[in-house]
Amino acid sequence: MRKKIAIIGSGFSSLAAACYLAKAGNEVTIYEKNETIGGRARQLKKEGFTFDIGPTWYWMPDVFERFFGDFNKKPSDYYELIKLSPAYQVYFGQLDFVTIADNLPEIVSTFESIEKGSGKKLEQFMAKAQSNYNIAIKDLVYRPGESPLELVTLETAKKVDQFFSTISKDVRKRFKNTKLVQILEFPVLFLGAKPSDTPSFYSFMNFADFGLGTFHPKNGMYSVILAMEELAKELGVTIQTNATTEKINVLNGKATGLIVNNKTIQSDIVLSGADYHHSETLLDEKYRQYSEKYWSKKTFAPSSLLFYVGFDKKIENVEHHSLFFDVDFDVHAKAIYDNPKWPEEPLFYASFPSKTDENSAPKGKEAGIFLIPIAPGLEDTPELREVYFEKIITRFEHLTNQNVKNNIIFKESFCVNDFVKDYNSYKGNAYGMANTLLQTAFLRPKLKSKKVTNLYFTGQLTVPGPGVPPALISGKLVSDLIEKYQ
Repeated sequence: MRKKIAIIGSGFSSLAAACYLAKAGNEVTIYEKNETIGGRARQLKKEGFTFDIGPTWYWMPDVFERFFGDFNKKPSDYYELIKLSPAYQVYFGQLDFVTIADNLPEIVSTFESIEKGSGKKLEQFMAKAQSNYNIAIKDLVYRPGESPLELVTLETAKKVDQFFSTISKDVRKRFKNTKLVQILEFPVLFLGAKPSDTPSFYSFMNFADFGLGTFHPKNGMYSVILAMEELAKELGVTIQTNATTEKINVLNGKATGLIVNNKTIQSDIVLSGADYHHSETLLDEKYRQYSEKYWSKKTFAPSSLLFYVGFDKKIENVEHHSLFFDVDFDVHAKAIYDNPKWPEEPLFYASFPSKTDENSAPKGKEAGIFLIPIAPGLEDTPELREVYFEKIITRFEHLTNQNVKNNIIFKESFCVNDFVKDYNSYKGNAYGMANTLLQTAFLRPKLKSKKVTNLYFTGQLTVPGPGVPPALISGKLVSDLIEKYQ
């Protein structure tokens, strides 16, 4: 039976859910508080430069293919995908970097050249990672987190030991060279937790990295948002921007619609793809499933201090994606998770999309995105942002052996306060709730409200977790649940 469905927010998970729900014959309207759609995946355009404000890594292309395939479409119907070669580079000192190729045989050779015997060990590690990927991404993550029994399969029973060891232990058992260890621990940072807190089973992220490769959609990650918008509209979805949801209306324990821009919107079903914690504040207190105490005890993925920089020349000695691991990883990690504070010497990441995509910057110029992971909820002031930009750009000049400060045309920043203001993000987190052992699958906040009938949630604080591919999956999972219970 055709239902009227109101969706809060227009990020990846909301757009995905909207597509599935419209395909099932429902009347779907998205309400987005910002001027443009995309949630965290918006775009900044300035003086001929184009930046992705949010995600810049395109991993797990099979998840995107599966999504579009559900509508008899392909990603290539909407955007051009470029495989990055090399995938990325990791700096450890001045012009001391390791380049990660776009294929496993070359990466194996790189490892072997750094640590004798590590090539064979990497092949063994990757075989296990691929097996985990096939179980996790092709099966487990497409389960809605309603019951612990979802995780019990013949395949997971064989791998139960991997849930009680960690990525960090697993990697360090095999590899001694610090550079190789850090490169192998890096992909799980996308899950929002320290490698020492992430179960070994999550090595499937290493297969996503070395096995499947890193891609760039032409014109940036926002191309994927625009593709999903086009698909949604083809399916009959209505999208309203500048539409702030002020309240979720509930009558006799049943969601009846929203108050948007002071107007009452009636609907049969409400789905929120906005920040889960914020979404529950739109309800009267008696209808909230999770208390402030609950949220305060959870391990959240980091927030970020981001800079979007226009340079008036091409930048040398960097790839499209460059990681700067020249300082102590553990010290920085403690400043995020153990004793939240601004890190003295931060690791950082830099992306130069104009290395791959001529549309990112005017000819002869370079677009640079710099990211420092930080603890959520930190004090965020213009002065602190300046201090940290100076820290990383000075180190960047030293490590890459070039002067760039005088070539900056402009820079824009985005940090904790902006995550709160633009996305109602809990403590200004950037990536949602970390995927630790006690915050995985059925142990995450539920897709379906336990207290309000016809109220559902999607996105990175619920199942399956942080990241763009999981957001697409979250949209599918919640739409399946809505179909199941209506």
